[in-house]
Amino acid sequence: MSADVARAPAPSIAGVGTAVSPESYSQQDVLDTFGIADPRIRSVFLNSAIQRRHLSLPPMADDGTPSSETQADLLDKHKRLALDMGVRALRACLDDVGATLADIRYLCCVTSTGFLTPGLTALLIRELGIDRHCARADVVGMGCNAGLNGLNTASSWAAVNPGELAVLVCAEACSAAYTLDATMRTAVVNSLFGDGAAALAVVGGGSPSAADASDHPRVLKFASCLIPEAIDAMRYDWDGAQNRFSFFLDPQVPYVVGAHAELATDRLLAGTGLCRNDIRHWLVHSGGKKVIDAVMVNLGLSRYDVRHTTGVLRDFGNLSSGSFLFSYERLLREKVTASGDYGVFMTMGPGSTIETALIQW
Repeated sequence: MSADVARAPAPSIAGVGTAVSPESYSQQDVLDTFGIADPRIRSVFLNSAIQRRHLSLPPMADDGTPSSETQADLLDKHKRLALDMGVRALRACLDDVGATLADIRYLCCVTSTGFLTPGLTALLIRELGIDRHCARADVVGMGCNAGLNGLNTASSWAAVNPGELAVLVCAEACSAAYTLDATMRTAVVNSLFGDGAAALAVVGGGSPSAADASDHPRVLKFASCLIPEAIDAMRYDWDGAQNRFSFFLDPQVPYVVGAHAELATDRLLAGTGLCRNDIRHWLVHSGGKKVIDAVMVNLGLSRYDVRHTTGVLRDFGNLSSGSFLFSYERLLREKVTASGDYGVFMTMGPGSTIETALIQW
């Protein structure tokens, strides 16, 4: 590790909390609910390496089939779920830190599965009675990797406000962003994403709380990688044929992301004196089975290295921006981290982009 990075003042991750929507379904449950018989679509669902996901499915119509939801219905669902899950994840995070709502000085909220103006920060501040003077930022339109963009923002604020508590909240109501039709395009999306929220507490040096405990990693460095030639490969935009927003995932996404994972990681570790073998903990976004496999192969990681990533995919599906924090929470529960260990957060999303962060316990 270079002396410059080692001595640089760096904020610490003080606590984490997660929440999901109330109902969960197996892949077979979803196929049965929507009466999906197409063998190609059934294969996509049943070979996704996902066992269950938390979803808010549309209400059943009089004929026993799921009712159609308008774009207005979906935006209402997004607002309701994002606020509910965001509140519960934030409270769980504060409990983990041993802090209260009154301690929050900076709030950064991330969501890409719906449109909110005013943003989720304003809604959470009103809902919870957080100090109206709390500094805040909303990160929108950056998809599954927006959690690391938000962490960069929260860490930067914490670094210049030592001892003050910054909180990142990622809240994604993915079931408010579904389009239901018989196409393979929507089948891939509908088979993958689930609802979830995660919150992370970040504190600069000199915290009076538990943030300076030795088991709380410091955030050392961020690095981004944009893949311009694949800028339209992952997108969530207006679908005129469906008269609503819809996801699109190009089948080549796993291979494009995998091919650039090494470049992104090398950029992150450049100048630190570290190599990939020095990284003990990998917290990779649970983007899907093929994405995880592609990242593993290109970085030379083992199944054990990505056990949290595959576990989160199995139990929750792709949770978008907060996915990597669910993996981080699982790592902490194992109690296997040691002082001096290095870890890498890695996410990927629209752009196409790969975001990374280097942390050290």
